[in-house]
Amino acid sequence: MIKVFIIDDHQIVIDGICFELEKEKDIEWLGSTKLPSSLMAILKHRRPDVLLMDIHLPEKSGLDLCLEIKELYPGIHIIGLSTYDQASVIRKLLQNGASGYLLKDASKNELLTALHEVMQGKIYINFSVAHILKNNAPDAGTPMLTKREKEVMELIAEGMTNPEIAERLFVNCSTIDSHRKNMLTKFNVKNTAALVKFVVRHNLI
Repeated sequence: MIKVFIIDDHQIVIDGICFELEKEKDIEWLGSTKLPSSLMAILKHRRPDVLLMDIHLPEKSGLDLCLEIKELYPGIHIIGLSTYDQASVIRKLLQNGASGYLLKDASKNELLTALHEVMQGKIYINFSVAHILKNNAPDAGTPMLTKREKEVMELIAEGMTNPEIAERLFVNCSTIDSHRKNMLTKFNVKNTAALVKFVVRHNLI
């Protein structure tokens, strides 16, 4: 039996998936919640094999929640289930430990295939998601961001200041300033606005 739990802030999505999965003989429906805080409390007592997770959630992003859960409960397989079709979001969730990603217009068969494949230790990405990633691959020949530069760049793109980024990443403000200057030099751009525009255009975040 594959024990499945879902976190999503839309009840109609929860009800629809529950209706479909409860018909399956090898699926055990463990329940649902809409809040990350409730989920973390539930996981202390009930462990699903697979957690279906929306990206846009109250309290915190599903991207951050995924990373937190994988650090605490590495045995839980997480599948992103979202309307977000941006390559950067999909890549970030997979980088944070997710085992798969489905758009919410996926078929029942795709969902069932995803559940079974992640239980076998595979990464599941259906055709739609694979197409998005392929068409938004980083441009060949463009310098790549390091892991830390990418973290900093994503926060810059969100409009955060150097002190705010430093606090988020638990480093000195001078370190963030150094990363920012290095990226300006690496991509030969004059200011932060041009830097953000460059990395987005070249699909680097």
